[in-house]
Amino acid sequence: MHKPAGILVSGNHFKTVANALVQNLKRSIQPDVTKPQPVHRLDFATTGALLIGKTSSSIIALNKLFEDRSIKKTYYAVTIGNMKSEGSITTEVDEKPCKSNYKVHQTVTSERFGYLNLVELEPFTGRRHQLRQHLSDIGNPILGDKDYAIDHLILNGKGMYLHAYSISFRHPFTNEFMHLKSDLPERFKKIFSSI
Repeated sequence: MHKPAGILVSGNHFKTVANALVQNLKRSIQPDVTKPQPVHRLDFATTGALLIGKTSSSIIALNKLFEDRSIKKTYYAVTIGNMKSEGSITTEVDEKPCKSNYKVHQTVTSERFGYLNLVELEPFTGRRHQLRQHLSDIGNPILGDKDYAIDHLILNGKGMYLHAYSISFRHPFTNEFMHLKSDLPERFKKIFSSI
């Protein structure tokens, strides 16, 4: 499913993706049907592809694929500043090793920010705020990210420009290769007209 910005995936709140799933998804016909639930998390401000399980066995199997790092996630972000065309970031997050690869697809000049970049990101680990922290660590914070921003470059009121673009994995029961995609939001396209 596509997660909009400004909504929690789950937690002790009424307005969450998890609470909305029962009313918005067709119930599974499998014998181990259960209340649908997200099998991974996206930050409150992050948009994009979110994987949902509708049976007990699928939730367990998908969680195992995440645990084994057999699911490939691709994100896109708009970052601030001059960047190398590609690279790997391996700084620790919460004192744990982690790795993110990035590739710059487009760069435009910006009067306020100098440069804005459309960056493809591939996290190899799943630490909390990993991509946001990694990009900030190399001096290229995500546009609209107030937690990891450079003080004078904070963008207020527009949200954070981080999007979970795709999820790829081998289906745990059919062995079919799955590639689920959530198109880039319009606000990305307003900055980079050729996407």
